[in-house]
Amino acid sequence: MDHLFFIAISLLAIIGQHVSVQTKETSSEQNSSREYISELNVTNGAIWGYWMNKSMCPDGTYAAGFSLRVKDLINGDNTALNGIHLYCTDRSEQLLSSNDITSIASGIGYWGERTVVKYCPSGFFTAFKLRVESPQGSGDNTAANNIRFLCSGGNVLEGDGTFWGEWGDWSPKCDKRGICGLMTKIEEPQGNEDDTALNDVVMYCCD
Repeated sequence: MDHLFFIAISLLAIIGQHVSVQTKETSSEQNSSREYISELNVTNGAIWGYWMNKSMCPDGTYAAGFSLRVKDLINGDNTALNGIHLYCTDRSEQLLSSNDITSIASGIGYWGERTVVKYCPSGFFTAFKLRVESPQGSGDNTAANNIRFLCSGGNVLEGDGTFWGEWGDWSPKCDKRGICGLMTKIEEPQGNEDDTALNDVVMYCCD
């Protein structure tokens, strides 16, 4: 289904800024057949949940943008980061005009709202890191809270996630074209018990 996104309002010049563009977005959440050359993992993923289905960008495209699904801060059970959406394109330069973008996602938690899409000013994603809260015992566990991506042009983009936990190390770097898919580890709703939603993610590198 086609959706009109946003008109470009600024160029990405420093960490954390984003470019909003007018695009045509299509969804490809169940595509898993594309071949990849390596898996990119981080060492600080949380312990709860199960790995969901792998989702890959269409052939010839790579992830150059992302948005998150994040639950707002509340008094009570916080789940923080619930999902990651990657935006795939075959263009390596600024996304400043109307363009076909494919949005992909693996498993998504049940809570929260989508954040603004952020794009590399040039190039594609080549590495990532997670902000994860360690187990809190009898306290409220949130697991993964936020993510950062490294663009092949050198820029770092940080998601609009929440602030609990610590940033881990960067994943290995994709030394080919760029990241082309993902698989998330999601904890299902726990009823009246503590929920965490997204716990960990693996990214895939394609040439």
